[in-house]
Amino acid sequence: MQGKAHAYPVDNIDTDRIIAGKYTKTLDFSQLAAHCLEDLDPTFSQKVQAGDLLVAGENFGCGSSREQAPVALKAAGVAAVIARSFARIFYRNAINIGLPVLEVPDHTIQDGDQLSIDFENGIITNLTRQESYAATRLPSVMLKILQAGGLTAYLTEHGDYPSE
Repeated sequence: MQGKAHAYPVDNIDTDRIIAGKYTKTLDFSQLAAHCLEDLDPTFSQKVQAGDLLVAGENFGCGSSREQAPVALKAAGVAAVIARSFARIFYRNAINIGLPVLEVPDHTIQDGDQLSIDFENGIITNLTRQESYAATRLPSVMLKILQAGGLTAYLTEHGDYPSE
């Protein structure tokens, strides 16, 4: 996967900043996408393109267990989220809906950098800066869930008991 980085080197971006609660009472994903990250960056939904990558600091997705947060990011076109660390519930919700998330504690990714991601080996290459960063590798079952497009698609294809 390759894409342009939208970097927000801020810690503790909570689910309410990803998608404010007042916008979560809809099943219209385009409405979620239109308001994604607007409290952090009011121009985000206008500048993000399908396949772009979101880069953040520590504890991304903290706060409530709001499932709409990763859904809003995916609906906006974000192909993957890279953060120094994630809130566990956000991390699992993202995997469940098929949004790749990678923990990269040490990186120098900046806004606009072009990145390439090797999910199987946990390597992110910054094509702009000619640097590589090691991500925490995803367990094989999580890679399979992502490859299937999310947990529902994975279970439909493989049954209720995932195997390594």
